[in-house]
Amino acid sequence: MNSVYDKKLSPFQIVMLIVCALLILITVTPMMNIVAVSLSGKNAIAKGLVKLFPREFTIEGYKMVFSNRNVVYSLFFSVFLTIGYAILTTLMTALAAYALSRSNLGGRRFFMILITITMYIDAGLIPSYLLVKDLKLINTVWALVIPGLISPFNLIILRSFFLGINKSLFEAAYMDGCGEWGCLFRIAVPLSMPSISSVMLFYGIGRWNGISDVMYYENRSKFYTLQYQVKLMLDSISIDYSAEEMQEQLVTPENVRSAAIVFAMVPMLIFYPFVQKYFTKGVNIGGVKE
Repeated sequence: MNSVYDKKLSPFQIVMLIVCALLILITVTPMMNIVAVSLSGKNAIAKGLVKLFPREFTIEGYKMVFSNRNVVYSLFFSVFLTIGYAILTTLMTALAAYALSRSNLGGRRFFMILITITMYIDAGLIPSYLLVKDLKLINTVWALVIPGLISPFNLIILRSFFLGINKSLFEAAYMDGCGEWGCLFRIAVPLSMPSISSVMLFYGIGRWNGISDVMYYENRSKFYTLQYQVKLMLDSISIDYSAEEMQEQLVTPENVRSAAIVFAMVPMLIFYPFVQKYFTKGVNIGGVKE
């Protein structure tokens, strides 16, 4: 009996493997270069010798990043903000998606049209800022949460997933005396965990990388996210290579910039593998076969 692994790859599969390998290489190479620069000495960087591996190994760039109290504080603030934001936005999106997936909701098509329009028509920065200001959210943490509480794209994803659940499950629950809240949290949510986890990851990544709303709505440093603190650090670092003081410096601007980028990138790289399994997990529980 021939094993699946004994089969030869078709030309199409070989081409796809090569394309995927090239895409991975294109994606990983810049990251490796940033890590290498963050761990390389100033002379190797100045001479352009650093490519994919560190030269003249040093961690002075990371020491400079960690010595900045604002950056360290913003790390913890960003972690708590991202976790809270992802949970709250996913909950609100799931509630709205479930309501819009129910056939007994009057005017649901009209509501879906309004929601879909917001994906293509944006009021712009000035109206958004004035709205946030009128709601007295400026310089509060809610300015980083409420404006993006529900994403139309993620709502449509969850709604489509809820629509795909067999109606027999809900009918059986109704017959047993279960209400809409019970159907949501006992049937819809457990069967939709892969989709819900993916949406939560989308929200978390979007919040973690968000900078513009911090620039517009926050003037207090305690509400600065890690990404924004890194941006401030990158903008403020400037060392002239031609200056005599350069000989006394242990780091270069490239060292600190690269170390700050890696510092902001690592938490998400650590978190992602724990959620990635939901992308490939099949939804094979609780199905009703006809």
